[in-house]
Amino acid sequence: MKARDEASDDLLATANAGRGSPLHGFQGDRAVRPEYQGPPFGVTVAVSREAGARGGTVARRTAEKLGWQVYHQELLEYISQEASFRGDLLDNLSPAAARWAEERLEVLLHAQNLSQHPSILNLARVVLALGAQGEAVIIGRGAGCILPAASTLHIRIMAPLDDRIAYMSDWLRLTTGEAADQVHRRDSRRAEFISTHFHRQPSDIYQYDLLLNSSLLGGDLCAELIAQAARSKAATRSHSPSR
Repeated sequence: MKARDEASDDLLATANAGRGSPLHGFQGDRAVRPEYQGPPFGVTVAVSREAGARGGTVARRTAEKLGWQVYHQELLEYISQEASFRGDLLDNLSPAAARWAEERLEVLLHAQNLSQHPSILNLARVVLALGAQGEAVIIGRGAGCILPAASTLHIRIMAPLDDRIAYMSDWLRLTTGEAADQVHRRDSRRAEFISTHFHRQPSDIYQYDLLLNSSLLGGDLCAELIAQAARSKAATRSHSPSR
């Protein structure tokens, strides 16, 4: 019950935070935008995590350090499933950004690296729209598989199994056995989702830019390392002639 309440609080907080605009309409900044060229202007951080490794906490701290918006699983699913919110987000893109997002979607479909299930296509469009704007931290939902490596910092938050079980036990007020079952179920469910819809395995370490052990480093240091890497990647992109 506590976990459900915290998830609901996170959803409301995220819906009302970031970019200085409410969730409804995704109005954002109506100022004149610079001409859009090629891939997204900004960098997006995509956070993959093992269950109980505190990946959500690390992602939120990263967003705070960067001053970026954070999008967690529940919010992504809500936007992708609600046609009005999804439409507002997509309609708020510049024509060139919208074209880039659709072209990226076609690349994924042509390479057969994306499921053609309608719900997954809607999710991919939402993630690509966020990636086209940049300066976002996205938790889960295969964001690192959807967005291009050139403009994405793909992170994996990990921790020893015993530590993850202990954290899950404390967080959800479960026995050790119940917490272990939760960890295994969540890891399995996430791996199945990635394998089924993106034809990848979360255990493939070479798809990530950074692998961080949250038990050894702690949440704040993990967030600081990600923020530094994101700033460096953004600076590199801003000076790249290919932009």
